[in-house]
Amino acid sequence: MKQRLTRLRRLEKLREIAKQAAALEAAEAESTLKQLQALSERTRSMAADYASRREVADGASLVHLGRFVSGLHAISRNTDNDAMRARSVADARLEQLAQSERRRAAIQERADLQARMIAKAAQNPALGSRRTIGTELE
Repeated sequence: MKQRLTRLRRLEKLREIAKQAAALEAAEAESTLKQLQALSERTRSMAADYASRREVADGASLVHLGRFVSGLHAISRNTDNDAMRARSVADARLEQLAQSERRRAAIQERADLQARMIAKAAQNPALGSRRTIGTELE
């Protein structure tokens, strides 16, 4: 019984390590998502600023500005797509984290049950009351 408890405790430690790794991956995915969202917003803002500019010297400058703004919009769209993919990755990592926690909690429950069983088996059994001799009238 004690060997089983030891094995369960080791398994619990392994599940805790897996949970920590999943938490780290989830945090990295969330960080990537936030960076991509910030980049997308910054690119969108730059495109809006350049699109509102009206001080161009000639037609060639206007065409160049238009192409530049168009390129910024394309970069912004690509970054938005990357952010959507990063969001799905982050959601998957959070789900893995939740699964890791459930696995660890299940092992912990099993280990705690095993420890209680060992403790119960180690206790001296309580002796029942002695039979009385005689009758109830005495």
